Amino acid sequence: MGLRERKKRETRQRIADVAMGLFAARGFDDVTVAEVARAADVSVNTVFNYFPAKEDLFLDRRDWAEGRPEEVVRQREPGESVVRAFRRDVLDAIATRSWRYGFNEGSDVFTGMVRESPTLLARVREFHVEREEALAAALARESGAGGDDVTPRVVAAQILGATRALSDYAVRRMLAGEAWSSIEPALKEQTERAFDLLEHGLGG
Repeated sequence: MGLRERKKRETRQRIADVAMGLFAARGFDDVTVAEVARAADVSVNTVFNYFPAKEDLFLDRRDWAEGRPEEVVRQREPGESVVRAFRRDVLDAIATRSWRYGFNEGSDVFTGMVRESPTLLARVREFHVEREEALAAALARESGAGGDDVTPRVVAAQILGATRALSDYAVRRMLAGEAWSSIEPALKEQTERAFDLLEHGLGG
């Protein structure tokens, strides 16, 4: 990466970090883009050059997070099904407390800010739809499914619905003040159960 590109990435990250600090301290709806710009020592136009909307300051990792499910599909091991690949990825995220499924320290604070802001709540719901559509498109390409085949959309909805349920479960217990040491074993058990259902069917 060249110097110019590196500086642009550093500027983007600094703006996002400053914005998140302000949002955490005062709430998303009570912070303006102009205040973020002043705190980051840049112009308002510079902020909008990197982040088209205020919500994008909060969801600064959105592009990576949206593309992550497709990456899981693309990087699965030889002979590994999509469901097994996601099971492995979620269990790895639990073990490493990765933010990609909301298992990181601070995800309870993040969730609290989203719940307090109707604007953010709407944007996050929109993000989940976009993520599901991106995964469905990836599955359709992988399987060669035709445009009238609903299978990729059904699979994408079920897999990402399961990961959201697991994330909600973990965050709910974090918000209740439980230590990760007590959450982790139960979360692993819930993950295995959820992916067993996906792998073997919901008929029971």
